[in-house]
Amino acid sequence: MSLQSFFLKQAAKWKMKDMPAAQREQFIAMFEKNPELFKKIGEEIERRKKGGENEMKASIEVMKKYRAELAGLMQR
Repeated sequence: MSLQSFFLKQAAKWKMKDMPAAQREQFIAMFEKNPELFKKIGEEIERRKKGGENEMKASIEVMKKYRAELAGLMQR
């Protein structure tokens, strides 16, 4: 396990502490498969928030946009 992977898991556990452990592990595994996709998603959400959009609405719209890529990661 790389140092980056270790810190990612620790941050995910802290940020997603209310999420069930199985879902949290699934999310971490998806992130490890394609970190660039999640970086792109995060940047797009931030851009929308700075444009005045509500965080929840921005997150939902961006996730819809990348639905196919996320589904592909879940299948692997």
